[in-house]
Amino acid sequence: MASQDAPEPHALRDYALLADGRRGALVGPRGEIVWMCAPAWHDDAVFAALIGGPGWYTVTPAGPYVWGGSYEPGSLIWRSRWVTRTGIVQCREALAYPGDRHRAVLLRRIEAVDGPAELTVRLQVAPGFGGQRTADPVLGEDGCWTARAGNRLRMRWSGLPDARIGTADGLPELRARLRLEPGARQDLVLELAEHPLDRCEPADLLWRATEAGWQAHLPGLSAVPGPPDARHAYTVLRAMTAPGGGTVAAATTSLPERAEQGRNYDYRYVWIRDQCYVGQAAAAAGAHPLLEDSVRFVAARLLEHGPDLPPACTVDGGAVPAPKRLDLPGYPGGFDVIGNRVDRQFQLDCFGEALLLFAAAARHDRLDADGWRAARAAAEAIAARHTRADSGIWELRPDHWTHSRLICAAGLRTMAAALPPASRGLAAGWEALADRITAEAAACCLHPDGRWQRSPTDAGVDAALLLPALRGAVPAEDPRSRATLDAVLAELAQDHYCYRFRHDERPLADSEGAFLLCGFLVALSHHRLGQAVEAARWFERNRAACGPPGLYAEEFDVTQRQLRGNLPQAFVHALLLETAVRLATGD
Repeated sequence: MASQDAPEPHALRDYALLADGRRGALVGPRGEIVWMCAPAWHDDAVFAALIGGPGWYTVTPAGPYVWGGSYEPGSLIWRSRWVTRTGIVQCREALAYPGDRHRAVLLRRIEAVDGPAELTVRLQVAPGFGGQRTADPVLGEDGCWTARAGNRLRMRWSGLPDARIGTADGLPELRARLRLEPGARQDLVLELAEHPLDRCEPADLLWRATEAGWQAHLPGLSAVPGPPDARHAYTVLRAMTAPGGGTVAAATTSLPERAEQGRNYDYRYVWIRDQCYVGQAAAAAGAHPLLEDSVRFVAARLLEHGPDLPPACTVDGGAVPAPKRLDLPGYPGGFDVIGNRVDRQFQLDCFGEALLLFAAAARHDRLDADGWRAARAAAEAIAARHTRADSGIWELRPDHWTHSRLICAAGLRTMAAALPPASRGLAAGWEALADRITAEAAACCLHPDGRWQRSPTDAGVDAALLLPALRGAVPAEDPRSRATLDAVLAELAQDHYCYRFRHDERPLADSEGAFLLCGFLVALSHHRLGQAVEAARWFERNRAACGPPGLYAEEFDVTQRQLRGNLPQAFVHALLLETAVRLATGD
């Protein structure tokens, strides 16, 4: 059911992400945390106000204000900053990092920077998207509020013993009015745990551990274009990567790509293809821990499933649940879907992307025995299944998608080059298979104009077809590659943004938003051809397609300058990072 007391939604560009590797939260400009799932990314939400449900945690100035905010460099420690009529107040906030598997810790430090401050604070924990009840909180002798939160969680909240218990939409809510003298500060610590909680840890200790955790490994990236954005992209990817190595595609579900179009998806899972993009970006940036995470996760899935590799899974390798609806109104223009039907699909290109990832790791001497075994499994799967129709990169109807075949050829060629001299025979076999796949694609998927077309049955142009030339299926200078780039620029580009493909005869922007992933592919394509100015123009244009927190969604509405789809989208951050590095290094 809809929440009548929830904070009002904002445009997606205004939300910042707090994340600890195991879960993520979105915080808006009014200091409202309106989304978080716990204990893991794919679990039910405890704060669901983003999609019209109950559950929120707000820290908001009491009077009129204007808003700003920024991340502390190299971290997802966010500082909300409000200028009020009496001064300046800020709230420093983070999920304690690195995250504990069984306990989420939200840290908020409120400070009256200039002049006095008065704020309202509201906390409503609503497990199971509001379907499970939180007991009325109890104030303990230590000044902490505690409660059972649904079937799995325990809640503890410290810092406001003077809060009062109220109700919102029939569920308990803690409310407080906080007044700070100039220069004063107040720490709030919210814990949600699956087990009984030990004694409270001091907020200062939690903050120091979080600061140290973020600074543990951060590539310099000082010589790339847009160094702060490149470093921030890496930080976001790191925050969205669980200790098991899996990087969720996005932190959210059901944020619409097009209003009332039914294109609302749950991306709180790990897509194998996206994971490979993350790993290849990390390899380009020299971010070896993130590269090793990607390799470990993808190799484990390949060794477990072989040719039946699912396109996506949970961060712990489990199956993605089938879609279902919640009894919630959804984000404006969207619905309330959780789960994803991707688990029913076959996506051939995942095997080619896995080989490209493993080859990148081998070049950096980061491929272990399991990785080599998984590479052989991927190549064998391609050999067995490359003639079968698949759903492709865009997860559409099954067809013999050209991109899927060519990216497999690229993976085979690149991995063959990475094999040791003792495996010369195996390398020759993989090269021969790549040649055969490329020849088969050329026989049925080459348009009369000389470019690659989407499939034997679809003569349209597709921006994804830029990727095989970038990855080595055919040279970037090949006439087919050049013709494909020319067609993408002529048919799918608008104001240095790029769309995936044409859905129909309508103008591009009437069908969907521009795909930022595709914009970075165009930048890389120009770069590979030595067209440095155009590469920079495309990179800078798409780099700017974010909100104040520097987060990117899957799509960008060129006309309204708005983000569309789930937030943040990991593969966009990965391609931004990779493009920045390659433009700087000439690779």
